[in-house]
Amino acid sequence: MKKILVAMSGGVDSSVTAAMMVDVGYDVTGITMRLGAPDTIEVEPERPNCCSLEGIEDARRVATQLGIPFYGVNYEDAFREQIIDYFVEEYLVGRTPSPCMVCNRELKFGRLLDLAKTLACDAIATGHYARIEQHPETGRYLLRKARDVSKDQSYFLAALTQEQLRCAMMPLGEYTKTEVRDLARKYQLRTAEKIESQELCFVADTNYRRFLQDRVPEKIQGGNIIDEEGKVLGQHDGVPFFTVGQRRGLGIAVGKPLYVTQLNATENTVVVGESDALFEDTMHVERINLIAIEKLTEPIRAHVKIRSRDDGGPATITPISDTEAVVKFDEPRRAITPGQATVFYDGEYVLGGGWIVGARDATVGGICNPDLPS
Repeated sequence: MKKILVAMSGGVDSSVTAAMMVDVGYDVTGITMRLGAPDTIEVEPERPNCCSLEGIEDARRVATQLGIPFYGVNYEDAFREQIIDYFVEEYLVGRTPSPCMVCNRELKFGRLLDLAKTLACDAIATGHYARIEQHPETGRYLLRKARDVSKDQSYFLAALTQEQLRCAMMPLGEYTKTEVRDLARKYQLRTAEKIESQELCFVADTNYRRFLQDRVPEKIQGGNIIDEEGKVLGQHDGVPFFTVGQRRGLGIAVGKPLYVTQLNATENTVVVGESDALFEDTMHVERINLIAIEKLTEPIRAHVKIRSRDDGGPATITPISDTEAVVKFDEPRRAITPGQATVFYDGEYVLGGGWIVGARDATVGGICNPDLPS
């Protein structure tokens, strides 16, 4: 009988995961990360979040209902340093962060996995919608999209290492969300009808601009909004309040729609242009993590996503080094955004992923965001 540590957030997905592990006969222990209350605003959110005391108590009650041991671990300092500080700093330097990617790698399958090994557990199980398989010939652990494509979370797991995948279990990858709800009712879990949690669990009202202003007001300064020729069109309240592709909230009127095309934190400028200026066919990617293959030694073809809700597109990935590559899309992609994660797919399987440094115009060959720190 394997000993399994189940990460429980207090939501329906992790609750069902714990119930399934108990049902098939594993020796299960529930664990919840206490991440603190990093926001400064008191609201009544429409959706719960996994950082709340309510989430912790719901997880504890489900564990009691299942008759399994339950513990809470205080990771407030780690969450602040590795997730919150990262989130804020990325916006300050003109990049758009991917906090869920970092949280999965550093906390859920980082610190919790270390804890699982300390407790002599064989694996850690989570409520993620993705599938893990082992290749019969290479022995590598593979990350596959969930059966329920609408809930698939493989994008957010693309930074996991082989060791993390080896010790991970994601049973919900074979189920649809409707089926998971039905299982929760079958197990009579108190979380069966609980609504989905919000994406940014540490921002109480989902307003990241307000969150940044509350935390680092002294580091946010107004500046110029300019066009691509450098002409001043207006003023902005702070580079961190914008992201590439944004149209709303520019506060300027020139008789045609304008979009944010670049952010220059060094000069404190927001560059805007027409929609066509957002399309690029090439991007520079760094800190690549490979899953399905051990090493990228020559150009390969893949289906590449440039953000979590992107449908992706076919591209050629050409390595620069072991951890860097240039991605050339068959067709230009809209709003390639520095700081976002990019994930490479071969059908349903994740080849790997990395972090977008910036877009490159293939006709010019220059990095569009030369002033952004790497």
